[in-house]
Amino acid sequence: MDPTHDAGRAELALLAKMAQVTSRRTFFTWAGVGIGVVAAGCSNDTNGPGDTVEFGTGDTAVLNYAYALEQLEAAFYSQVARTFYTSVSTDEKQILTDIRDHELAHRDFFKTVLGSSAIGDLEFDFSGVDFTSRTSVLATAAVFEDLGVAAYNGAGPLLVSPDSLVAAGSIVSVEARHAAVIRDLITPRSSTSFAAKGFAGDEIVNAQGLDGALAPSQVLVATGRYVTATINASNLP
Repeated sequence: MDPTHDAGRAELALLAKMAQVTSRRTFFTWAGVGIGVVAAGCSNDTNGPGDTVEFGTGDTAVLNYAYALEQLEAAFYSQVARTFYTSVSTDEKQILTDIRDHELAHRDFFKTVLGSSAIGDLEFDFSGVDFTSRTSVLATAAVFEDLGVAAYNGAGPLLVSPDSLVAAGSIVSVEARHAAVIRDLITPRSSTSFAAKGFAGDEIVNAQGLDGALAPSQVLVATGRYVTATINASNLP
């Protein structure tokens, strides 16, 4: 097995420990941070068609935005792992399972941090994804991972609390690892097009060696086809 899985499992163990705390106070004591959130008046019900989801204001809104994205990724990879595509290899199963577990930990991390300010569970529509097809699954995964990195990069400047920024920065680095491995599965290093389309292809990393950034409004438009509820992000900073 690829030794990079050991590093992935170590990241997973850390995030899982952070997510399994019983209260925000316990979490902040363990982690040594103090992220202040203001109650957004959101319920913990499931949000589906006909529902409107409010993110709140300030850092709460930004963290709920990240929480929504992590819910999306966790739901997608959970479905992938329930019904692996035809002819999936053992290594691919391990990679996709590791990513699923990371995304579940990220989702639970934000839910714990936000506490009563967290939005409810979102429902998703993946009817446009053929989960029996390697091409469809990996193409969708690549979109989610590249979008996730750009989303965190775009949301970082909106955060006021340094501790919120540290938490987001810790997660975006993991999302970038996901993006790289998915892109490597799609375009193996042996491919003649790897230099342009590989794990850090020039269509996502610019001449200064930097990943792109997208504003929340751009990301929510891109992910809107998968979210069945209506997202009201008008109060995002």
